[in-house]
Amino acid sequence: MSTSDHGLRDGLPIRDWYASEDRPKPIRDRYAKLSALRELGVEPYAYSFDPSHSLAQAHDAHDEQASVGVRVAGRLLSFRDMGKSAFAHLGDHSGRLQIYCKRDRMDEAEWRVLELLDLGDWVGVEGPLFRTRTGEITVQVERLTLLSKTLRPLPLGKTEVLEDGSEVVHSGFADVAMRYRQRYADLAVHPDVREVFVARARIIQALRGLLDDQGYLEVETPVLQPLYGGAFARPFTTHHNTLDQTMYLRIADELYLKRLIVGNLDRVYEVGKVFRNEGLDRTHNPEFSMLELYRAYADYEDMMATAEQLVSAAAAAVLTGTTIEWNGQSIDLSTPWERITFHDAIRKFADVAPETATVEELRHALPEGLEGLQEMDRSSLLDELFSSRVEPNLVNPTIVFDYPIEMSPLAKPKRGAPELAERFEVIVGGTELVNAFSELNDPIDQWDRFTAQARARQEGNLEAQALDVDYVRALEYGLPPTGGLGIGIDRLVMLLTGQSAIRDVLLYPVLRDVNE
Repeated sequence: MSTSDHGLRDGLPIRDWYASEDRPKPIRDRYAKLSALRELGVEPYAYSFDPSHSLAQAHDAHDEQASVGVRVAGRLLSFRDMGKSAFAHLGDHSGRLQIYCKRDRMDEAEWRVLELLDLGDWVGVEGPLFRTRTGEITVQVERLTLLSKTLRPLPLGKTEVLEDGSEVVHSGFADVAMRYRQRYADLAVHPDVREVFVARARIIQALRGLLDDQGYLEVETPVLQPLYGGAFARPFTTHHNTLDQTMYLRIADELYLKRLIVGNLDRVYEVGKVFRNEGLDRTHNPEFSMLELYRAYADYEDMMATAEQLVSAAAAAVLTGTTIEWNGQSIDLSTPWERITFHDAIRKFADVAPETATVEELRHALPEGLEGLQEMDRSSLLDELFSSRVEPNLVNPTIVFDYPIEMSPLAKPKRGAPELAERFEVIVGGTELVNAFSELNDPIDQWDRFTAQARARQEGNLEAQALDVDYVRALEYGLPPTGGLGIGIDRLVMLLTGQSAIRDVLLYPVLRDVNE
């Protein structure tokens, strides 16, 4: 930006931009009030304010027998001018509270500030609490401070009071895509959206609390990696300039966490972001959150119990019972969960004998028109058959276990049935929630599986896993028997908050770029 361009917006000096006739009238009016405030010597963007209570706390602090003074702050949500007095409502994270301003009880300069306020402005007030004749607890304003002047009106909705006295809020921000793009405005005007993210924090806190109590150590592994692995997925690729080296955003935490088990950290977990260069749909976002944990001396049976404990702890943090409604389905989260083998599930819901079915029989059992059907190998066909024919039928939490070994390159062979892997997934409401293994700790077997994956990559499978020589080296130092588990936090939050799309539980989901 050159010196001559400094302060320009759309070719205009920034102050002229706000006052331009090209701006909507509400923006021009608010800028005029901002200018008037500055002419009065009022700083419209305060440096600090020290509330004594949240709005909900102030409401609860009212005492019919004694005068209670409070100092509170929030956004101006409503304003009713009565000439020499005014009623208004402030809103904050905890709720809303009425305030009452009377001209003869306020400083004249502060009354002038009141006249220059708009809905959405941040305001601090101080004064005693009282109850109005209609029974509403209210702050009698003695001091008023403007904390932040808004130059753009929030998309506030309207509240309709029904005949039975209940209230219905009609959103002023109905464009769902715009709500994702302007999440700051969405949160400001929709308390129910804020509650989803409060619940998300409580769910993660509950997961951490359970694992901490069980002696797990929370760790951090690299997000930027020289070699990605631990899942079937395509990575995001970048370049490190100093090292002149291609780097990848991690697609899983698994291989780095298991290296720590080799290093005698017997129980570890990580809550963090992983990145997969894949499509967007109701349950997928390229950037998402996972909890992965690994426990020495455990196997997949132990991980089944851990999965039940984790989901139960998360549910208890935000629910009052174990039955929820999600996507029109009633789901019972109570334990123990139903268990079924992978092959039995295919037989039951796809009417195919997976052990003996030919590749053509598997293709025939899949829905017509599926993209890339003819190029899929047996493993891919079984995976697609499970996703399309089995998962939609699993509503209550179901542990599907003993997957074909070729679908699980990081899991141990099943004892007594080496064609299977000691692996399970938890399916809830037709969606995968948990994936877990008895972890493969034989370095020779792991090398063979990695090289098979490498051949698959050479043949065009871009989601096949890479050959990680250093990980095999770690196994050569000795990985004890280990159980591992990964749980999709975003999907868990969707389930426990009743949200049908992953974007509704992500503060900033990935969106297509648009010119605005």
